Amino acid sequence: MGHIVLNQITKRFGDVEVIPPLDLTIEDGEFTVFVGPSGCGKSTLLRLIAGLEDVSSGQIQIDGQDATEVPPAKRGLAMVFQSYALYPHMSVRKNIAFPLRMAKLEKAEQDKRVEQAAAVLNLTDYLDRRPGQLSGGQRQRVAIGRAIVREPAAFLFDEPLSNLDAALRVGMRLEISELHERLKTTMIYVTHDQVEAMTMADKIVVLKAGNIEQVGSPLDLYKAPRNLFVAGFIGSPKMNFITGAEAKKHDAQTIGIRPEHIAVSKEGGLWEGVIGVSEHLGSDTFFHVHQTGLADTITVRAGGEVNFHHGDRIFLTPRDDVLHRFDMQGLRIA
Repeated sequence: MGHIVLNQITKRFGDVEVIPPLDLTIEDGEFTVFVGPSGCGKSTLLRLIAGLEDVSSGQIQIDGQDATEVPPAKRGLAMVFQSYALYPHMSVRKNIAFPLRMAKLEKAEQDKRVEQAAAVLNLTDYLDRRPGQLSGGQRQRVAIGRAIVREPAAFLFDEPLSNLDAALRVGMRLEISELHERLKTTMIYVTHDQVEAMTMADKIVVLKAGNIEQVGSPLDLYKAPRNLFVAGFIGSPKMNFITGAEAKKHDAQTIGIRPEHIAVSKEGGLWEGVIGVSEHLGSDTFFHVHQTGLADTITVRAGGEVNFHHGDRIFLTPRDDVLHRFDMQGLRIA
């Protein structure tokens, strides 16, 4: 259950084509993340799968069946939105059970599913509280519980953590990943945060202006980005890009090097620069090095104990074995 195939799917709003013809297969039990900048079409694509938007052309298959014209409620999918959309006057128990009541399931079956979902989400002690008595993270778990009780073929998450603070986002990220490990159900997750994508996904789909730029595992995209867009979007801090004579030495229009693949020293190295802003994070330090003639700024990741300061002149040596090369079209050179 949960095998989803998109075949030449398009979406137009009037004369504007926001999703050009697109093919994608999501395997049963896979955690797939749609990632990209705002306006790239990731939420629209999710809503097409859910049936909340009509497809302009193409076909959606769910478990081998054509679901293109099937109403949302009959697709066997459960969606978790950015807003919790909980009923404030209902208890947690009644909020979770709501879709089961609408489906007119027997009371005993409702109670069983609610208790099971609450146990999975550590909500058992909160079943008789109302949403106003819960934290943001607990409310999001209630929203997820409401989806779990439906026993869907796949879960669709539309930026579910964006309303939470940084600490809660990290915690909920781990909880959703753990939930996937327990349920083994297909999950499609939309985010603009590439860190969420890298840490949660089995497969990442990078989108730009409605087009799929690359599909692959997090490490595939990190180690072998298909083009400059993917290379610059995946990885934090982002990859350094260098053009001009230094790139020509490597038979490329642009070369890319990640911050952690540059060695720093006080003397002797391939490039020379001056430290600007330093970001000390404890285990790591990020130096933003001004290097006239190479790039405006080169970001370097070093150990937390490195003893360099603002204004110091340092030398940089990139690792040749992990250098990325791109041609004039911005495509990766193998």
